[in-house]
Order: sequence, then C-alpha cells, then structure tokens
Amino acid sequence: MFLSFDVDAESAWTAKDPARYGELVTMSFGGYEARVGTRKLLEMLREEGLRATFFITGWSVEAHPAMAEAIIRDGHEIGHHGFHHLMPMPDDPMLVEEVDRGLETLKRRLGVVPQGYRAPSGESCEELRVLLKERGLTYSSSWRDDVRPYRHVLADGRPGLIELPVTASYDDWLLGLSQRYSRHTIQTREAVLSIWQDELDETRDWGGMVTTVLHPQCSGRPMRLRLLREFLRYAKGFSDVWIATGEEIAADYAACESAEKGATA
Repeated sequence: MFLSFDVDAESAWTAKDPARYGELVTMSFGGYEARVGTRKLLEMLREEGLRATFFITGWSVEAHPAMAEAIIRDGHEIGHHGFHHLMPMPDDPMLVEEVDRGLETLKRRLGVVPQGYRAPSGESCEELRVLLKERGLTYSSSWRDDVRPYRHVLADGRPGLIELPVTASYDDWLLGLSQRYSRHTIQTREAVLSIWQDELDETRDWGGMVTTVLHPQCSGRPMRLRLLREFLRYAKGFSDVWIATGEEIAADYAACESAEKGATA
C-alpha cells in the first residue's frame, strides 16, 4: 500500500478561478488543512507507527510553512505537487514554471529535493513526462492504468519515471462532501469502509498495489479521520500488506528491475 496525501490547501480552489481568493469562507475549506487537518492526521500516523508521502503544492508551503515543516519533522516524505495546483495540459505555457517553481520552493523553504511527483488534478502529457525525467525525479503517481508499479517509456523510446499508479477508489475527494461546491453527497462510514476493504482484499489476492489519494481537508475531518484510522488498522492486520512511502516502493521496484536485467544479461 502506497499511503499518500495531497496537500493543496487554498490552492485547490484558486487554481481554476483566482477570483475565489476573495471568497473567504470558500478559502477556509482549504485553510482547514493548516489549522487542523494535517496536524490531526500527523497525530494519527504517529499513533499507528506509519510513514506516508505528502504531495504538497509550492503555494501551500509558502502560505503555511509550519504545516509543511511539521510533516518533515515527523519523518514523512515530501512529494512535488506543482506550485499552484494547475492541471498539466499539452502545450500549456505554465507547465515548466509550475514544475520548476514547485521544485525551487521545496528546496528553498524545506531543504527537500523530491523524488516523487503527483500531477495536480491527476493529468499528464508527454511534455510533462519528459520534463520530470530531465529534472531528475524518480517516480510519479498520477496515472490510473495498472495495479502494479511500472516504468514509463517515453515517446522517443527512452525509459521514463517509475509510475506508482493511483487507485481511484481511495480518492477521498470522490467519496463524500468536502466543500460547498462538491457534486458528491457525503457517504457513511460503512459505505466507504466497505469499498476500501473490498479493494484491498481483492488486490491482495492479485499481488498488486493500492495507492491512496487522501486530502487533509477531507480525511482530516473528524468522521473521515476515524474512518481512515479504522481502515489502516484493518490493513495492518495482514502480514502480506506493506504500507510504505512512494520513495520506498520506487526503490524496491528499481532494485527488482536491476536484478531482472542482471539475470537476463
């Protein structure tokens, strides 16, 4: 299990419509991450003895440095999530700036050179795949096309990053009301827990991987945090489930890839 969180804060709302900066209550949904949500999730992870990966936008680091520093203090991995949560699209003139400005912010404010990248709003394009390789990242976790890690092959035939595919049913944003513009009716604990447990059980039988996409402004809410705690305890009860960070899983994949090449050489 790749245990990961997306920390967007207010950039989740302003990326598509900068005018929302003036909508103070809307902004407060994002601000919940820094005030409460991330802190409560960190407390829970400490209690459960788990390390996770937090993909964080550069804007969120600039706006809420204490929140980002608390994540590092607890020994979690920091991943790249763009600067202002702009969705990467082909021929987007902001694409390079979003990647580079995010990298610069993580280095300058946190001393972090991230290994992993998750695309804001979960989109990608060939220009982005090449750019991430050129910037020296090791893995991405954005695509939804497998239940196991794999190596990207770029359009020119070169090897790209390792992909740790996302499991869509573990995206908490889709499983209930998280803010005033949500199209999703909030679901009960029983409904969500059933989805998460069934997904894990079948994937265990396949020998695959599940990847969470959790948001502190969703799963940092009281009911949702209690649900997540219960699910993680369920997962920890299986001796064949390895709950790990993205960098740990990517390193394991790279080692297996190297051993396989050595065996066939």
